[in-house]
Amino acid sequence: MTSLDRLLLISSLPLCEHTPEIFGQTRKLAGKLAGELLGMLLKCNGFYAFESSLHVFPTHSDQLEIGISDWNDNALWRSAYKGLADECLFFAEDAFGGQFCIKDNSVFTFDPETGELEYLANDIEGWARILLSDYEILTGLVLAHQWQKNNGQIPVGKRLLPKVPFVLGGEYSLSNLYLSDSVRGMKIRADIAHQIKNLPDGAQVKFEIEG
Repeated sequence: MTSLDRLLLISSLPLCEHTPEIFGQTRKLAGKLAGELLGMLLKCNGFYAFESSLHVFPTHSDQLEIGISDWNDNALWRSAYKGLADECLFFAEDAFGGQFCIKDNSVFTFDPETGELEYLANDIEGWARILLSDYEILTGLVLAHQWQKNNGQIPVGKRLLPKVPFVLGGEYSLSNLYLSDSVRGMKIRADIAHQIKNLPDGAQVKFEIEG
């Protein structure tokens, strides 16, 4: 059994009933991994795992879930990063809205607070293998479990954001978390990423959490 099969065994039912397909700009950004990504979504077209800490986008949007093509639309939130998110195909996210993406035919993590990429795996199978071996860290499960124990399941379209961004010294604690719309959360962090880009350590950054 492959690592991807093992991941799917512990995942939710598919999030979309539409026949999976990847085309246009989505396929272009997926590059050589387009076939592997589609293969995963053919088995389960979008899913949650690790108590909703991992969210894999389906191929198509419906009334509740946003599809991978719409999630990667520049007009939604990507353009707010002003180039930092270019050439990436974002296909999944962790409990805090940290993104998993394909770029240059490999899988990376994308830190929404800094816009920085970190290499993770050569392919989707490798991504699944690394997730299974280090899921508590890579998905944010520990804090997400504690938060959901107190507040209920993270709703569709929402992620847990830090009141004080982690990159600015915010603690990985329940008291520093609040529930936010996923798109709004990415835009907030895009602003932070641009403010801290090229700033020396200790420089002041201004950010606001709007109601």
